[in-house]
Amino acid sequence: MNDPTHDSVCAVPARPWPSAAEASAPADASPPAFGHTPSAFDESAPHPGLIADQAVVRPVGRSDTVFRGRIWDVVSDDVTLPDGVTVCREYVRHPGAAAVIAVDAAGSVLLQRQYRHPARAQLWEPPAGLLDVPGEPPALTARRELAEEADLEASDWRHLVTFNSSPGGSSEVIHVFLARHLGEAPADRRFVREAEEATLVSAWIPLDDAVGLVMANRLRSPTAVVGILAAAAARRAAGGWDSLPPAAASCPPSPPEAPRSGDRLPRR
Repeated sequence: MNDPTHDSVCAVPARPWPSAAEASAPADASPPAFGHTPSAFDESAPHPGLIADQAVVRPVGRSDTVFRGRIWDVVSDDVTLPDGVTVCREYVRHPGAAAVIAVDAAGSVLLQRQYRHPARAQLWEPPAGLLDVPGEPPALTARRELAEEADLEASDWRHLVTFNSSPGGSSEVIHVFLARHLGEAPADRRFVREAEEATLVSAWIPLDDAVGLVMANRLRSPTAVVGILAAAAARRAAGGWDSLPPAAASCPPSPPEAPRSGDRLPRR
């Protein structure tokens, strides 16, 4: 089977954030197809083409790891803001994750019910997993998770969307991929599911119905909400899903972190 993740152009550029010049220049003469046009009554609102998130490195002085967990840590940083004021910010240092919106030939998406203890809830989510294999690109993590959690593989992979799950308190970046032309994964790529994954329940939901579940507040998982709505928006765009950039094995997992001073203990 062809492997688009190995021979395609990277879906996320080597520099995944726009430069200062790019962020301040119009990206297009017309508003994005699925963006919101500023209100005619808001004369100060920038043109949608001027709006883009931008990586910014602020000086960090003291940086302490106040808690070390099995997967993520809690960090306390003293960061200097543009006005010269130094503030303390605590956040979860997270390895990031990849998720898969798998679409079958009928246009239905795969959702799996899994218990999430922090939320005290069973949530319907797309297959997903942590970027916990050193050096593994997000696109390959997504392929691995689809095989491990759903016993599936796909011959067409597209980068759908990348987002920060909780930027006020976590460094987690989640990459969502669209997988099509599905088939059963070979035995050597399957996985004996354990813990919460041992009781996964799977369901195939027509994409339009899945959008309805999101808008009815019946789905709460961020990968489900973002991934389903992004897949629906991309399907409506000119060229449909084929217009999405191919996923690639060389896509970077996250933006660069600020340089820090101070000693850090090695991870356990």
